Amino acid sequence: MTNPVLKRALKTWGEQPQMLMVVEEMAELTKEILKNISRGKDNISAIVEETADVEIMLEQLKENYKIADAVAEYKANKIKLIEQRLNDWDNK
Repeated sequence: MTNPVLKRALKTWGEQPQMLMVVEEMAELTKEILKNISRGKDNISAIVEETADVEIMLEQLKENYKIADAVAEYKANKIKLIEQRLNDWDNK
């Protein structure tokens, strides 16, 4: 993790509480997305806020489990797979 504030938050508030906060923030983002899709609610500002919260917490999750490099590698491979699927889709 490159952000010392987020590393400090993990250390100060503890691993388990912060990992539970990851789940809580993801649930809040999920709720806002569902409101937007199913109810047509104009809540883009709430989606922005919750997305930022989730990204912050994911950084702490990667630091907690020491998985940042593995996640980056897996993500890069996954994006290549998506690209291949899109290319296959276009060639149908």
